[in-house]
Amino acid sequence: MAALHRLGQCHFTRIAISHFHTSSRAFAKQHYKMLVLGGGSGGISMSARMKRMMGAENVAVVEPSEMHYYQPIWTLVGAGAKTLISSSRSTASVMPSGVKWVKSKVQEINPDTNTVRTDDGSEISYEYLIVALGLQLHFEKIKGLPEGFEHPKIGSNYSVQTVEKTWKALQDFKEGNAVFTFPNTPVKCAGAPQKIMYLTDAFLRKTGKRDKANIIYNTSLPVLFGIKKYADSLWDIVKQRDLQVNLRQNLIEVRADKKEAVFENLDKPGETKVFEYEMLHVTPPMGPNLVIKGSPLADEAGWLDINKDHLQHKRYPNVFGIGDCTNLPTAKTGAAVAAQTAILNRTISKILKNEKPDKKYDGYTSCPLVTSYNTVILAEFDYNGQPLETFPINQAKERRTMYHMKADVMPHLYWHGLLRGLWGGPGPYRKLFHLGMK
Repeated sequence: MAALHRLGQCHFTRIAISHFHTSSRAFAKQHYKMLVLGGGSGGISMSARMKRMMGAENVAVVEPSEMHYYQPIWTLVGAGAKTLISSSRSTASVMPSGVKWVKSKVQEINPDTNTVRTDDGSEISYEYLIVALGLQLHFEKIKGLPEGFEHPKIGSNYSVQTVEKTWKALQDFKEGNAVFTFPNTPVKCAGAPQKIMYLTDAFLRKTGKRDKANIIYNTSLPVLFGIKKYADSLWDIVKQRDLQVNLRQNLIEVRADKKEAVFENLDKPGETKVFEYEMLHVTPPMGPNLVIKGSPLADEAGWLDINKDHLQHKRYPNVFGIGDCTNLPTAKTGAAVAAQTAILNRTISKILKNEKPDKKYDGYTSCPLVTSYNTVILAEFDYNGQPLETFPINQAKERRTMYHMKADVMPHLYWHGLLRGLWGGPGPYRKLFHLGMK
């Protein structure tokens, strides 16, 4: 029960145990040339790069979590294709050796004094700051959650506490409605809410239960997917597999004891509809990290306010940002973080030399849209929503090779490449392709 209540306002970064690094819970005042906030994918990869740029003794990472998770694989964990343990490593094992690991939670950022205060009372000062704190999950904004997860038939692939509940609900499905949701907020990995729908369809077909199931995708968006080229292919799949898609429907309440989900019609305020379910997958509302939101670093909406070309803060030139915590106008994905690492590394190297940044981030992001247990549509696009593809093929088509890359190749590159600061840059899939051509 306590774990579920912690979901209410949960801060999730791809979290992190060996390498010869140092850790600290000391109350003494500390100072670092480069301070990194967050030990997720952006924070760890940038700390590895900063170690090479300025030496391990000059870099510290503030991260309270003992475990680090590769969250993109949780779609497959929720469908039983991967195990949760395969998505995890200890934070110590991914922390760059020699870099100071401050095992605390960031409590306050004061960019006017170049200091950060942690929840154990420590104050850390810095010359340069990289903010990589991720975003906030808000299950509590849906009436009946997170306590509803104590009941069967309901799960979410967005939390380490609830992803295996998705798989249990799928296995236990007998007949009725399988309902999948997309909230009326920004989200990370915007394709994930519908990926589990396609996998559920495939699983129920494989187990002979599909004829007894109504598969329903209720999304707050006015479209199935934001990029038309890929949306057109997805609509074809929806029609072929007899999936029901309802646009502009936002989940506002879960009555887990009755197995009912209540949705509001965003186009008709006040109008609601109740769906009974045999299985419910919830994508929670999400929002900016609360520490950033309460600091001078935030924009009006609470996101880290950085320049979209160079990833440098708009008002504090010694502050930089990466990943889900920022207001970059692109989809929040792991591939976006991979693309941003090289750009940010270049920006910082120029700033240290008192030179102007010269490399621009084009907004590259990617969403491997899993459409079955062996196929993926690989969506890649930029700030303008234009396809920015890697391979000389039609990527809007379902392909087995793309599934293999999603399920097997990219996790390996994540653990052994990106987190070590050895992988990334504009178009990480493109880099993989070109390496394969050599």
